[in-house]
Amino acid sequence: MKKIISIDIEDYFQVSAFEDQCPQHRWPSYSCRVEKNTGILLNLMEAHNIKGTFFILGWVAERYPTMIKKIAAAGHEIASHGYNHQRINLLSQAEFKEDIRSAKQLLEDLTGEEVKGYRAPSFSFSEQTPWTFDELLDAGYRYSSSINPVPHDLYGYPDAARTPFYWDNGLLEIPVTTCELLGRRIPCAGGGYFRLYPYPLFKWLMQRASKQLNDPAVFYLHPWELDPEQPRIEGASLKSRFRHYINLNKTEPRLRQLLQDFHWGRMVDLDIVQQACNKQ
Repeated sequence: MKKIISIDIEDYFQVSAFEDQCPQHRWPSYSCRVEKNTGILLNLMEAHNIKGTFFILGWVAERYPTMIKKIAAAGHEIASHGYNHQRINLLSQAEFKEDIRSAKQLLEDLTGEEVKGYRAPSFSFSEQTPWTFDELLDAGYRYSSSINPVPHDLYGYPDAARTPFYWDNGLLEIPVTTCELLGRRIPCAGGGYFRLYPYPLFKWLMQRASKQLNDPAVFYLHPWELDPEQPRIEGASLKSRFRHYINLNKTEPRLRQLLQDFHWGRMVDLDIVQQACNKQ
């Protein structure tokens, strides 16, 4: 059973943990490193003959169109991460509609391929924004991978199912992976947890989760996580700095090992995604 590797293409200054220190109007003033770091990821995946799903921020795609075309030409799935990386709870319905439609159109114009998948910035689906699912379906998305079914201060939908499911309107949702231990859901899908846990523990949790769920595990990573030399953001809280900077120097060697230890594939190739595409 192949596991799903997904890459969220955004730069270090665009993460939600730094949204107070790095407001959107200041983004052009930062030194962008996303192209270089994405190149490292693409080379690693090519070396292991792995195709994955890239959830790409429209803001990045507009500035690095050649990079987006390179990702698509390598056989990876192009999916949407929205345009401006604003958490959904900070947007009005009209703003969200514009964000997801502009990102989808831009990516499709660049690649000539239909964009079927969407991932919310910082997994920010919540019960407070029930219009999210209808807007995605109306915009032409076929599936979402926006749920991290754990409690968290910035994201999380702790009562959501751990396996793929359909929202009431028929939109397919593919949660990222969690492992259940002693009645608790343990996040083990990637991101900061991939850098925080010792690698043998992360691997064990992912293996156990796959068996529990009888479903492919979904892993995610950001290009900036391979970049220990990235500029430091001043004024962020200790918690935010810890989450963002811990073990950045260990990400690349751990990722090399992870790519060897499991079989990987694209989200769009899952049978349930194919079924959802055929239904709509």
